[in-house]
Amino acid sequence: MQKLDLQTLESKLWSCANILRGKLDSAVYKDYIIGLMFLKRICDEFEYEREQLKIKYANLPEGAVDKMLENPNLYGSFFVPKSARWNDYKNLNLNIGPILDKAFKAIEDEPKNYELIGVLTTTNYNDKDKVPDEKLVQLMQIFDGMNMSSEGLESLDVLGDAYMYLIKMFQDDSGKKGGEFFTPNQVKTLIVKLLKPQEGETIYDPTCGSGGFLIETINYLKENNCNHKNVQLYGQENNISTWAMAKLNILMHGVTGATIYKGDTIRNPQNVDGAILKTFDKVMANPPFSLKEWGIEVAENNTYNRFNYGVPPKSYGDLAFVEHMLASLNDKGIMASVVPHGVLFRGGTEGKIREGMLKDDLFEAVIGLPQNLFYGTGIPAAIIVLNHLKTDEHKGKVLFIDASNGFEKNGNKNELKDRNVDDIIVAYEAYIDQEKYASLVKLEEIKDNDYNLNISRYVDTSEEEKEIDINAVIARISARKIEIKVKENELNGYLRELGFESL
Repeated sequence: MQKLDLQTLESKLWSCANILRGKLDSAVYKDYIIGLMFLKRICDEFEYEREQLKIKYANLPEGAVDKMLENPNLYGSFFVPKSARWNDYKNLNLNIGPILDKAFKAIEDEPKNYELIGVLTTTNYNDKDKVPDEKLVQLMQIFDGMNMSSEGLESLDVLGDAYMYLIKMFQDDSGKKGGEFFTPNQVKTLIVKLLKPQEGETIYDPTCGSGGFLIETINYLKENNCNHKNVQLYGQENNISTWAMAKLNILMHGVTGATIYKGDTIRNPQNVDGAILKTFDKVMANPPFSLKEWGIEVAENNTYNRFNYGVPPKSYGDLAFVEHMLASLNDKGIMASVVPHGVLFRGGTEGKIREGMLKDDLFEAVIGLPQNLFYGTGIPAAIIVLNHLKTDEHKGKVLFIDASNGFEKNGNKNELKDRNVDDIIVAYEAYIDQEKYASLVKLEEIKDNDYNLNISRYVDTSEEEKEIDINAVIARISARKIEIKVKENELNGYLRELGFESL
C-alpha cells in the first residue's frame, strides 16, 4: 500500500477545512480538525502496535493473547481504551458528537496517557449548531481513508509538517486572531539560530502559543545531527485552546516529555520551584505587543523577584515579559525576544529598565526586522538578545543590525527569506561593523545617548548624496539657453513667412 505523504495529507486537511468553512470561523473549526487528526493518529498507531503484539505472542492461547493485549504497559505509544477505538464508531451517522466526546475523555482518563490530560477535551463535539452530524460524518470519512500510523506514513516528519500546515492555514484564514498563536516561520528560525540550542539543554518559551519555537528547536537539532530527544522543552500558554494545540503539536512531531504549563505567565508563572523561579539555558519568545492590563499589580509586588529593574507602564507590558524571561535564565543563559521598536527608545520607567540592563551589560544584540511581517500589525519589530555570560570580546558592547530592508513581498505581507536570515546570522556571529547594516557600539556611547537603543542612531543606512559640480550645472544651463534662443529664432522665421507676428 502506498504510504501517506505530506502533499496528500495536506490536500485531505484542506478538504476538511472546506467542509467546515463558511458557517464557522476558522478560529473555531480548526479545533475540530486538529482533534480528529490526532484521534486518528493515536488510534492507527495503537492498532499497528496491537497487530505487532499479536504476531509476537501468536503462540499463546487465544484468550491469553486477548487479555494481554489490554495491558497498557505493553504499548510504546498511547493506549486507546476499548470505548475509544476508531473502528467502533467510524461508520456511525447519528449522534456522533457525544460518542467522540466520550472517546476523547476515555483516552485522557487512561493513566498511561497522562500527557494528554485536559488536551483532547477542550473541544465540544456535541454541539450540532456548530458541527452537525453530517459534517462530522464527512470529516471522519476523510480521515478513515488514511493510515496515520508510523508504518503508514512516508516519514515520521509528515504528521508534524502537516500540523504546521494546518496552523499556517488557519493563520492565513483568520488574520489578526491567528497572530495570537502564530509566529512567521522565518522569525522562529532566526531566533533559534541566534540561540543555537544544544543537546542536554533546557529550552523555555513563556508565551509559547502553538509551540512554534519549541518545534523549531527540535528541527534545528535534527538538522545539526543532534539527538532532538536529549533536550528538555518547557512553555506556558494562557489560552486553553492554544495550549492544547501546543501539546498536540509537540506530540505530532514525535516528542514526548515536554512540559507546557497553563496560565498567565505574568500573573501566575508556572515555572516555579517553591518560592523561586525555575531557570533555563535558553529562553525565546514572541510576547504579545504592547499588552494592556498585563498585570502591573503583580509586578509592583515583584513576585519571584522578576521585576528588579523596574515596573513597566500599565499600558505597555512588553518589558514585563522581557524581565520575566531574564529572571528565568540561569547564570549561563541567553535569551531572545521579539519586541516592538518602542521598547528600544521610550523613556519613563521603560528607559530606567533599559538603563539597568545595559549597566549590567546584558544586551548582546538589537536586530531590526522589516515592517509588516506579523499578522495583526504592520509595525516593524526588533529582536533583542540578552546574555548572562557574554564572551570577553562581547563585553561592554552591543551589536546593532538593521535588517529592515531584507525581505520579499508575498501578497499583502512581507517575508524573510533564507538568505535574509543567513545575512543576519552571519553579521551576528561576526560581531563587527558592516557598512549600512551592522554597527558594534560601546556602552559608553549608548550611555551618552541616554541609553536609547533606537537602531537608526547607530546604523546609518542613508545613501550619500552625489556631490554637485556647480560649474558644470551652470554650463549646462547656459548651453540650454543658447539652444532655446536658436529654436526661438527659427520659429519666428516660420511665423513671419506665414504672415504672423514674431513671438
